[in-house]
Amino acid sequence: MSAMSRLALLAVVFIDLMGQGLLFPIINELVMSTKFQFLPTDTAQSTRHLYYGIVISSFFLAWFIGAVYIAKLSDSIGRKSAMVLCLVGALAGYAITLAALFASSLWLLILGRVVSGFTAGNQPIAQAAMIDASRDELDASKNLGLLVAGMSGGAVAGPIIAGVLADKALLGNIASIQLPFYFALLLVAITLGLILLFYHDSRPPTSPIQLRLSDLFRQFAHLKERPLVIRLCPAYLSFMLVHLSFYIFITNYLSSRFGLGLLGTSMAMLFMGIAVGTSSIFLVKPVLSKWGKPLVIKVSALTMGACALVFAFSNQVWLCYLSVFLAYLCFGLAYPALLNLFANSVDESEQGWVMGIATAGFTIVATLISLLGGGAMEINIRLPFFITAIAAVFVLILSWFSWRSSAMKKIVDR
Repeated sequence: MSAMSRLALLAVVFIDLMGQGLLFPIINELVMSTKFQFLPTDTAQSTRHLYYGIVISSFFLAWFIGAVYIAKLSDSIGRKSAMVLCLVGALAGYAITLAALFASSLWLLILGRVVSGFTAGNQPIAQAAMIDASRDELDASKNLGLLVAGMSGGAVAGPIIAGVLADKALLGNIASIQLPFYFALLLVAITLGLILLFYHDSRPPTSPIQLRLSDLFRQFAHLKERPLVIRLCPAYLSFMLVHLSFYIFITNYLSSRFGLGLLGTSMAMLFMGIAVGTSSIFLVKPVLSKWGKPLVIKVSALTMGACALVFAFSNQVWLCYLSVFLAYLCFGLAYPALLNLFANSVDESEQGWVMGIATAGFTIVATLISLLGGGAMEINIRLPFFITAIAAVFVLILSWFSWRSSAMKKIVDR
């Protein structure tokens, strides 16, 4: 794989995570604050929490559906064509979101998130493309680590774009709530150009195009023929709950608890992105070669759970930022390790499918915790972070029970 081809794939995942890092603080500010008057000023706080959960969950639910079809489609039409389709969808999603901001329309905002979510399948495609071009297991781990670095770069860039381009104190009258989305449109267009010009599929498509409504469930029916993938799923889903019950409610908690605005909540996302990037670029290869994937995943989960409790009970904003940084330093180690386990559980002809399954599991958890977490914060603002800590313990328990067979040990010990 050429350097420019690898750069194009990194740009793809950069754009995906940039969108989340950019949107989470802005959506939180639009829905939870009266500053931009996106919702009527007399909207109750409990209703705002509900709307926040609906907007976020609509993105992840659409992502779940799209990931199943687009990951399968990438095996039929090639990785390149599938990524082009996703990037065109990202352009449309940003355009609809801009219309929602001008019209102060919650439903247009949800529609923009649905369109963006349905075509957010680039991550598993890029992951599969990197694995296709890898020479061996260590090279695959390194390449997946690079992808996580690209994702973390997007997670860093997103909040910076949101915090700076929407802040009139920094940019004066040039700044607006719409400006970050114009900039995002430009970056998506550049990424589309990189894929069209420099990326070429490493192997030909493996199956004809067959997309049916039943595929939404058939993808999972195929799991019964892949017992190793099934054994990976319980601990993986628990780890995703550790991550998502923390990640989704960081900005919501900071604005509700400390009254932070867009720049303050964006700073938390910035620390998260820096942490993931640091571990992905500098720590993945040495740590995984020394301690192995199972131990890294378990220790990372427990550390993230502990950091979530520190975050929830801290009375100091700086300590909240520090706990986010430490938690996602660990996430940057564990996530590529988990992806590598999934890649090892099937042969190369099913890499698109298994990465689609991993992403579908992630989005199912994200959808559920987004919907339930908004209501949970009305019961107790710290409740999502308690869920993080409990889920961390489940990662430890489930991995111990599910990964003990001899066949599983061949995968997890590679």
